Amino acid sequence: MADIFQKINELADKYRDYTAKNLSKLVQIQSESMGEKLVQLELKRQMEEAGFDEVRIDGLGNVIGRIGNGKKILAFDGHMDTVGEGNPANWNKHWLSGEIDNEFVYGRGTVDQEGGPAAFVTSGRILKELGFDKDMTLLFVGTVMEEDCDGLCWKYIVEEEKIRPDFVVSTEPTNLNIYRGHRGRMEIRVTFQGISCHGSAPERGDNAIYKASRGALEIEKLNNNLGNDEFLGKGSVTISEFKSGSPSLCAVSDYAHLHLDRRLTWGETKELAVKQVEEVVAQFGGKVEVLHYEEVAYTGLKYGMEKYFPTWKIEENHEFVQAGVRAFSGLFDKAPKVDKWTFSTNGVTINGVYGIPCIGFGPGNEVLAHAPNEKVAIKDLVVASAFYAGLAYEI
Repeated sequence: MADIFQKINELADKYRDYTAKNLSKLVQIQSESMGEKLVQLELKRQMEEAGFDEVRIDGLGNVIGRIGNGKKILAFDGHMDTVGEGNPANWNKHWLSGEIDNEFVYGRGTVDQEGGPAAFVTSGRILKELGFDKDMTLLFVGTVMEEDCDGLCWKYIVEEEKIRPDFVVSTEPTNLNIYRGHRGRMEIRVTFQGISCHGSAPERGDNAIYKASRGALEIEKLNNNLGNDEFLGKGSVTISEFKSGSPSLCAVSDYAHLHLDRRLTWGETKELAVKQVEEVVAQFGGKVEVLHYEEVAYTGLKYGMEKYFPTWKIEENHEFVQAGVRAFSGLFDKAPKVDKWTFSTNGVTINGVYGIPCIGFGPGNEVLAHAPNEKVAIKDLVVASAFYAGLAYEI
């Protein structure tokens, strides 16, 4: 195996510029959720150029590249949609520049999350060059709509495409550590009804904004009393939106709602989270509901799911985690750090819903995700390219 790892490292380094240029091409294509068509066509072209055995686009718009045709399936996941620019004044370079210098590739998506797919395209090229012939199917999946709805793409892959891998690597940024889980999340709406009246005599009405405001203060207190897990950390809840309505600006509000971002630690379920919020807003007449996502993909397909994204983790001694540790140690002659994400990934569906063993390994640092001046180190892309190829041999 040492000889294989050495060859993998040599090829990953040989294709350093190739990987960086491929990422630059992806970054230069604007690709927010439901607008991924052009970037998906470019990823498909890159996979074909790298010599993949088969490349296709499914009904939701995911690009699926295949190498091999064995019984065991190892999949690499990377979402191709990005968030938007934000305030352009906060950027030192154009957000879609894809500029490359001696150290970095710059632009939106370099870290979150097109750097992972650019690296796995190179790993596929490496595996083909080495004549990879294990009894295994390798799938390299560029997924869609993750920024809008984590895991929706994998719901489609498992339930509609009938593809259920034995193992999945998320290529979300991990700072080149091996990650084995993260907190879950859910989106909750709390609605308050009031009775409008003329604003000159507010005592005649029942102001929904006041009810929602009191409910908001109770939710703030709730955040301090949520569960904690030694590995994943504390559960949390915050209000991310407050909207209200009334017949006019000269009237008492008859409607208000709060949008809650609830992060779930180990042992916290959807039912528990809903009950906790219900208990603190009931005295103000708040109605609690878990939201549903349904949108039209760039392919024209309407698809959706409940906005509950389960907590997940696999144990550090799990065979897949340990395969990752062995591959990393064999390639780079040092032990990896095994940790977790702070944010959420497609792992909520891959492992949280379907129980498929999943680990994370990706180029870039997650602190740059959704931030201005996003950039990824080219050396990270090289390491990730080598790791994905090495793991395929180590499984």
